[in-house]
This record gives sequence, C-alpha cells and structure tokens, in this order.
Amino acid sequence: MSDQQERQPPSRRIAEELRAAIMRGDLGDGDQLPSERDLAARYATARNTAREALGILQAEGLAQAQHGRGVFVRLRRPLMRMGRDRYSRRARNETGLSPFRIEVERQGRTPHTECRSVTTVQPPAEVAQRLGLDADQEVIRRENWYFADDEPMQVGVTYIPTAVVEGSPLASEKKLGRGSIYQRFEDLGYPIARIREEVSARMPTPEEVKGLSMPPGVPVIELLHTSLDGDGRAFEVTRFVMRADVNGLDYDMPVED
Repeated sequence: MSDQQERQPPSRRIAEELRAAIMRGDLGDGDQLPSERDLAARYATARNTAREALGILQAEGLAQAQHGRGVFVRLRRPLMRMGRDRYSRRARNETGLSPFRIEVERQGRTPHTECRSVTTVQPPAEVAQRLGLDADQEVIRRENWYFADDEPMQVGVTYIPTAVVEGSPLASEKKLGRGSIYQRFEDLGYPIARIREEVSARMPTPEEVKGLSMPPGVPVIELLHTSLDGDGRAFEVTRFVMRADVNGLDYDMPVED
C-alpha cells in the first residue's frame, strides 16, 4: 500500500478499490457489491465505514442501492438518442411509432410513455424566441415522461404555437395515435424537415430527482429541440431533461466546408 493510500480515510480507500474493480470489469453491470458486513470483515473496519464507502460509489453514480437487496453496480449501457435518424419519416411510416419508441425497441428494450398534461400557457422567453412569438402569445404545452423497461429515462415538455394546432388533437388529446406527434404535425402541413438541438448539462432539481428516480450525484442532460418545416418555420420546441447516467447522444452529420 502506498503512503497516499495509507493517508486516505478508510472509507475512501475501500471505495477506491471497489471503483477500480468496476472499471476493470471485475464487477460488471448489475453485479452486487459486497455487503457492509463483508467489507467490514475484509478491511477490518467498522460497518459505518463500509457504509460510507458504498455511499461514495452511489454518489458518483457507479452503484445503486436496492431496498432490501443490497448495493449493485449501475448499468452502464446507455440508451442512445440517434440524432440523425430519430425523426425519419420512413421509420415512422414502417413502425407507426414515435421516435423514442423506435429507438428503445431497436436497442432491445421495452418503451413506455406517459403524456401527463396538455395545457395552454405563456411560453418561457427562450422558447418564444425560437418560435418567433411575442412573449404574451400563448402556446400549447404538452408534458411527456419516457421509460425504458419501466425505468424513467427522461421528461420532455413540448411547446407549440396555438395557431399551428388549434382545433387538432395536439391541442387537447393525450393520446395521438399512429405515428404520434410528428405524424400529427405532418397531417397539419408541418412536416419535420430540419432540427436544431442545443445540448447542455447541469445538476437536477429536487423535482427532477424524484420524478426520474435519480441516484445521488448524477447530473442531467438538458436538450432544447426545435423542429422546422421545409420553409424554415419553427413549429415546436421541446425541452428534454435526460438522466445522464442512462442516456447517451449519437450524432452523425456531414461537415460543412
């Protein structure tokens, strides 16, 4: 043992060795970590110290406690968001599914979505700017929650100018039928031709931690999506908040001269 390791608090040293085992693959996705009792015996320390070590790994997002079962290595296989292909009309026509459902099924998992509210509101300033609206113009707000294998993955809040969807299911209905939201836009004369996506990261709010069942210490990816039609008109903006521990982004695009 090095001098630096000897100077570390015992909980940090235990956490460091467990972390190294996870990174080497000795402990794989979903594997159970040694119990507090086993760690205390192995390192000749108190169970409180072993508990602190496991807590460090949970705060780093490497491990997750399951009530009554123990602490397990978190799954590190992210659900990938395919930025280039996710809005494909061909895929939508072939499957009749929304972009999220298509992605989840292609990655061998089971999708589930919930539209929890459809309301009329004044949009946030940055949303109004992207939609070319005045700050006092109202929009339809749709709040959707997304799950893979019953695990919450992300929440998306969509803002649509009332002039675009007034009198249509998008303005009032939670269930949108075959092809979901982008087929309904196309039915209204707004086919998605181009997208803009602005990506950033931050720590979650307490509400997001609770709603997305997030472990301690895990940030979120915030993605502000704007849909544009063939004439360059922006017809919807969606703010996605995605758990960074279970989501990934994959963009494949040409490089401009």
